[in-house]
Amino acid sequence: MDLPCRLAQLRYKEVININDGTRLGYVGDVELLPEEGRATALIVPGPPRFFGLFGRSEEYYIPWECIRRMGDDIILVEVDGEDILRNDEC
Repeated sequence: MDLPCRLAQLRYKEVININDGTRLGYVGDVELLPEEGRATALIVPGPPRFFGLFGRSEEYYIPWECIRRMGDDIILVEVDGEDILRNDEC
């Protein structure tokens, strides 16, 4: 039986890509469809630019279907690393 997980608790879980073992980072946000009452994606802040001095320009957008397992402290996803990197500008 799956235990409920609050959105606030997701922020403390590290996201790891099981395809290559890459540590993507910690969950920064969750994309929701309020009309349907479901989550559609995890948003993870992308890698820092130039030693972190110039912030971050991209973020990882991980569709909910790519999540394979959620543990107490990690989330395992199966994604192609370059395909999930997106620019955070609207």
